[in-house]
Amino acid sequence: MRPLIELNEQGAADPCHAMDPDMSAQSPSSLPLFPSEPVGQGSESPQAPELSAAERIRQLREQIVFHAHQYYVLDAPQLPDADYDVLYQALEALEAAHPELITPDSPTQRVIGQVLPDFEPVRHAVPMLSIKTETDTTPAGAQAFDARIRRELALGEGDPPVAYVAELKFDGLAMSLRYEDGMLVQAATRGDGETGENVTQNIRGIRQIPLRLHASGLAVPPVLEVRGEVYMRRDDFEALNARQRDAGGKTFVNPRNAAAGAVRQLDPAIARQRPLSFFAYGVGEVTPQADGGPAFETHYGLLQALKAWGLPVAGQTEQVAGSEGLADFHLRIGAERDRLPYDIDGVVYKVDALELQRQLGFVSREPRWAVAHKYPAQEQTTTVLGIDIQVGRTGKLTPVARLQPVFVGGVTVTNATLHNRFELRRKRVRVGDLVIVRRAGDVIPEVVGSVPQPGGRPAYVPNFPMPEVCPVCGSQVVRQRGEVAYRCTGGLFCAAQRKQALLHFAQRRALDIEGLGEKLVDQLVDGDIVKVLPDIYRLGLSSLSALDRMADKSAQNVLAALEKSKSTTLPRFLFGLGIPNVGESTAKDLAKHFGLLDRVMDATTEQLLEVNDVGPIVAGSLRTFFEQAHNREVVEQLRACGVHWPEQEPVRAPALPLAGLTFVITGTLPTLSRDEAKDRLEAAGAKVAGSVSKKTSFVVAGEEAGSKLAKAQELGIPVLDEQGMLDKLA
Repeated sequence: MRPLIELNEQGAADPCHAMDPDMSAQSPSSLPLFPSEPVGQGSESPQAPELSAAERIRQLREQIVFHAHQYYVLDAPQLPDADYDVLYQALEALEAAHPELITPDSPTQRVIGQVLPDFEPVRHAVPMLSIKTETDTTPAGAQAFDARIRRELALGEGDPPVAYVAELKFDGLAMSLRYEDGMLVQAATRGDGETGENVTQNIRGIRQIPLRLHASGLAVPPVLEVRGEVYMRRDDFEALNARQRDAGGKTFVNPRNAAAGAVRQLDPAIARQRPLSFFAYGVGEVTPQADGGPAFETHYGLLQALKAWGLPVAGQTEQVAGSEGLADFHLRIGAERDRLPYDIDGVVYKVDALELQRQLGFVSREPRWAVAHKYPAQEQTTTVLGIDIQVGRTGKLTPVARLQPVFVGGVTVTNATLHNRFELRRKRVRVGDLVIVRRAGDVIPEVVGSVPQPGGRPAYVPNFPMPEVCPVCGSQVVRQRGEVAYRCTGGLFCAAQRKQALLHFAQRRALDIEGLGEKLVDQLVDGDIVKVLPDIYRLGLSSLSALDRMADKSAQNVLAALEKSKSTTLPRFLFGLGIPNVGESTAKDLAKHFGLLDRVMDATTEQLLEVNDVGPIVAGSLRTFFEQAHNREVVEQLRACGVHWPEQEPVRAPALPLAGLTFVITGTLPTLSRDEAKDRLEAAGAKVAGSVSKKTSFVVAGEEAGSKLAKAQELGIPVLDEQGMLDKLA
């Protein structure tokens, strides 16, 4: 991108109106260009002396919006910079003379606002979910995704290929833009997917993001949440670092970090000094069709609507068919990757038909209908200076290599994970070795292995031993049978785990303590105010108000959130304790099975194994956690502080008649749709799969049953017709 036009501190023009496809070739003929002499300096335009100030302002804004869109979004400027500056200065002069005519969507109002004490939390109306990552960087990765989709949709070999949209996976910061009646009213970061941060004042400065959407052939819905990526172009990044070096300031390691730092600047004056860009790739909340919203049939059609409304969409986005189309896109973009003006770390595949997306649904917190297909990570060699132990939130001990600094994948790497003792041994890594370092997934640096040295190591170097006690709290270190990880048993008592334990406990899906975020937790732990988890419920107004950037009102809000969190549920509380291998679903199963916390705490391994989906590893984690006296003490202190939940005797669900059986439905049934048949089977406890395997109990076959019926006959699996299935249900 060429340098941004140097205008005033309020920024540059507003690319907020989308143009028709053919508008890139022509400027608005109905809008005369103003003369080179700025308005308000003794000269009236001879072309339009009769126009009112309001009309002249309107025309100037439309011209500026048009040319800014050509420049920043389409990269097809039609006006010299000097002429553009004249238009902008004329608008400034008119608005200065008529301040009552200034509107929030004027190009001159792009960057406004004062320094904020902190960012406000924003609850996303539609969660910003993550996307499953396909780590197989070969064409097999695309083939595996297509195979999963066809299996979920119960498509046979003779069925046509699935239509997909293939997009770039930008290496930036996910962003949600909320438009109401076409006006940008809020911009929020992804955060944890449920709650992000309000960064509107910084996002207004991104010139590709329209302040007002343009209804070009398609009406803008009353509410539209646009999902996309904020990033920094490589040339803008290099120019920024050059300016920072010239000024003796801090330079940035890579474009992504620079972009993320700019978005989260509390001072908009600093944010606007860092050139950011934006691409849209989807939507969140949209006004329903019944209430005046648009009707989309495909994801690609949705993207074209966003483009028509003035939002930038990556030009590489394509509609492709089947696994071959996906693999070809991945290959072509991979070949172009280094020539792109911005960083990407892969591509994204999405099922194009929105109805099929709804049919496929979600698994956990990921859509089944989308996947990110990565590219091979970048590698470099360096020397291991030492091996340290890092203690994580759950107490997991991870050996970390201290490295001679090396630049890998756009980042200077000084530490890299060795994962665990067994990986360390397998890779034959010892202190002093020359090793290969890779940014796994282009994000997490890892040691791939040692580089053989002629004649071997010059001197004997012992293998690195895992410690028997935690290097932070001194608690015993254990390794459960069947696990590779060594863990500190200090649990909530361990200082290394304290910050992450607090954040985990406070997250929305646990105790949901609004305001207890990373910055506040850092201050509480680093200041030795919170030593153990129950200490958060002993905080007072004075201790909170004394913290950095914590006014009385903010402190009162945190205290109110803490008080509210005391009333919770047993599954949330169990999940919030951060017990290794105990996630949300397991916590729910434990609560449902035992009913009472004390029964969970006192349960034997055998009793724990009776719980749905609890195996030896989870049972071992629970027993290890609750056998530590200090963990039980933390639980009792939390209860003493007033944390409570409804407890009741467990209710045993009656055994379902088809529990443990797996069915596959194929062909067209006489009276039931596949969905109706599936619902009935699942209600009776059966699992309904999309493909036939040795684990299949029965295949329900209707008319035009294809390869699945043949596979069942080949494997000797019983085949039922609709009536046979109904008999099983009876």
